[in-house]
Amino acid sequence: MRLSPLSGPPLLTAALLLASPVVAADGEPPPRILAADTQLSAAGLLADLEILRDAYGELHPGLRRYNTPEQLDVGYRELAREFSRDRTLADAYLALARFAARIRCGHTYANFYNQSEAVQRALFRSPRLPFHFRWLAERMVVERSFADDPRLRAGTEILAIDGRPVGEILRALLPLARADGGNDAKRASSLEVRGYDRFEAFDIYFPLLFPPPSATFELSLRNGETQAPESLRVSGQSLEARLAAMRAGADPGPEGAGWTLTFPRPRVGLLTMPTWALYDSQWNWTAFVDDAFAKLAAAGASDLVIDLRGNEGGLSVGDALVAHLIDRDLPANPVLRKVRYRSVPERLLPYLDTWDRSFDHWGKDAVAAEHGFYRLVRYDDDAAGAIFRPRGPRFGGRLWVLIGAANSSATFEFAGEVQRHGLGTLVGQPTGGNQRGINGGAFYFLRLPQSGLEVDLPLIAIFPDGDRPDAGLQPDIAVAPTVADIASGRDVELAAVFERIARPR
Repeated sequence: MRLSPLSGPPLLTAALLLASPVVAADGEPPPRILAADTQLSAAGLLADLEILRDAYGELHPGLRRYNTPEQLDVGYRELAREFSRDRTLADAYLALARFAARIRCGHTYANFYNQSEAVQRALFRSPRLPFHFRWLAERMVVERSFADDPRLRAGTEILAIDGRPVGEILRALLPLARADGGNDAKRASSLEVRGYDRFEAFDIYFPLLFPPPSATFELSLRNGETQAPESLRVSGQSLEARLAAMRAGADPGPEGAGWTLTFPRPRVGLLTMPTWALYDSQWNWTAFVDDAFAKLAAAGASDLVIDLRGNEGGLSVGDALVAHLIDRDLPANPVLRKVRYRSVPERLLPYLDTWDRSFDHWGKDAVAAEHGFYRLVRYDDDAAGAIFRPRGPRFGGRLWVLIGAANSSATFEFAGEVQRHGLGTLVGQPTGGNQRGINGGAFYFLRLPQSGLEVDLPLIAIFPDGDRPDAGLQPDIAVAPTVADIASGRDVELAAVFERIARPR
């Protein structure tokens, strides 16, 4: 199987980052008792900034993909101004998140999951809004409510929270959100709360940026376009309650992966894949894929729908899918992998955690290139010889792939191959990621010693051939839900596919 440009052993994508902090080989210092208002000294913060600037300057391959040197300097100066006086832990974390977002790399951020347990306890346990929601432009629409009051239900539009208009809230949060290049659809998508992850960006950033006055929220809401706004005070939801609700609403699927193959219509298969982040799983997912295509063949399926909505990426599962969709060798999208170093400077090693210390020394695998880069050949499938090879049983019917802004790493790559080779039809909203290339593959977890905060540092930059737009992939059939669709629970993407399938051929 071909290695994905950003995934496949031993490489991992951003969706695979560890669910608990990585422990350095020599252990961590004793845990600190922290709170959101813990004061951090300016001297310590500025010392951390020097380490950050040194590590990113030496190792990060994507600093100048979407920024000029002058723009980067502005970002460093603004962070230095923030750190030039004592700051609370919450303020320092927000400043770091805002700086990382300026790099415009979807794999560069103050990763929620890679913070120490002390930082997670201090910053990530504020009461959550008691509902899941989507952004329709700047409209916040409830998708699922956990409140007892029937006025808060699917389709309810939230107009303001604690007196602050939701459009103002979204605009304030966007500079903290991670995405590649100018892909603002991904930024807004990452600020929805859909029940996909243990930590969701809105749940983290909103209470840090706008500390709630109490454990309750004053909502201004409206049910129906012609209805007058109402006020409703609701209790916040704890992290534990949010996680319990997420588990209760999830179909664990095989080995907890959540993958399912169903047949919602005669001869129509629906393969649901909410995540490809299976790097630490013992489940044989390749066998599941093979078995799924065998079942499709046995059922005489004429159409296959692959649902990737909400799936950021993970392992190179897309390669296995493509293999079952082709009957001859197919050239993969040619890309170049580049890194900024051959060996990590010794002075930086104490601050860099990772799961694979071979990243410390690329050595001869990093071939001299130009413009401050080395071409990485360790996983060298990036030239014209990179191909997909067919694998039976083959599905020869029509393929439909449901996509959206969350698809920004391995799922973005798969959607690109489907579109590039005409293997199927993309249905939904524009993807995340960026056609100009993304950074990832191998990572360091940069731990800043004075503040105790962590920032992810991707190590491999992917450069596709030719000029590409600063954007995600556009769907072949654009479908977006309305407030009425959300209120009724109508799955507009799947409905659009079923409507197309029902048309006479």
